[in-house]
Amino acid sequence: MAPGAAPAIFCCAIVSRAVSSKYEQWMSGIVFLIDCPDRRGLVASTSTFFFERGFNILSCQQYADPDTRSFFMRMKLSLDDLKTSRKRLEEDFGAFAEGFEMKWAVHYTDYVPKVAVLVTKESHCLYDLLLRTEEGELRCEIPLIVSNHPSLEGVADRFRIPYHCLPVTKDSKVEREDELLALFDQYHIDLVVLARYMQILSPKVVEPYRGRVINIHHAFLPAFQGAKAYRHAYERGVKMIGATAHYVTEDLDEGPIIEQGVERVTHEHKPDDLVQIGRDIERVVLARAVRAHLEHQLIISGRRTICFSSGV
Repeated sequence: MAPGAAPAIFCCAIVSRAVSSKYEQWMSGIVFLIDCPDRRGLVASTSTFFFERGFNILSCQQYADPDTRSFFMRMKLSLDDLKTSRKRLEEDFGAFAEGFEMKWAVHYTDYVPKVAVLVTKESHCLYDLLLRTEEGELRCEIPLIVSNHPSLEGVADRFRIPYHCLPVTKDSKVEREDELLALFDQYHIDLVVLARYMQILSPKVVEPYRGRVINIHHAFLPAFQGAKAYRHAYERGVKMIGATAHYVTEDLDEGPIIEQGVERVTHEHKPDDLVQIGRDIERVVLARAVRAHLEHQLIISGRRTICFSSGV
């Protein structure tokens, strides 16, 4: 054995254990998200379906909307109790769901989603997402960072993540979006996060990733828009600033809201203070929204989201 070989193997083993253990708290579940017309017996019938197949129900959360007479449920099962194939489970549940007119989705928490982060020049949300992912706070991998500027390539290099610069102009927008979609396919992207990405995505990008593109913006919209929003807010003497994270739709900044945050300010705060406070709020709000999506807490219902707690 060559000198130093044993320590190298030992080091690799430590790294491997660290990577695997980072997601241990999420590695044992099957999450069903259900949306259907409200009626009696939905919880009992669904619970019985899984009980008869030997599943332990780890958590069950439900909400009945009296206005639309819709029923929403998040049910998490123990993955260790799966005695058949995943395909067979889904086929059996699909047949069961037809009788209740259910729209449903199933997620297995041993799968680690792949997230693409899109940025322009501001780095605060990007750094926050990368650090939270590295620390295991967000159960995902970030294999791809895309920007319309080269400014943040150094950030990607620090985290050893491929960085693709796709400058967007009026004449190149169609071509660039084709390249963007090709990158999403190449890296098998499950979720797209716009971490202060200052370009509007066309329906060509939004539609195939409907319900899988999250954006963050300050909560001044639509009152104070543009690059000098905080300066305009200061001049008007705002008393509260905040941020909103939402799913992206064809309607700019009007998609279903996932998470929001606010903080009170006073006349003593200068424009630069407002910018820093706003950035802090954006970091937290975006991280909460991304985590809610990754932990399968969300059901989109029309123009809003039903957001359950993560539960178990």
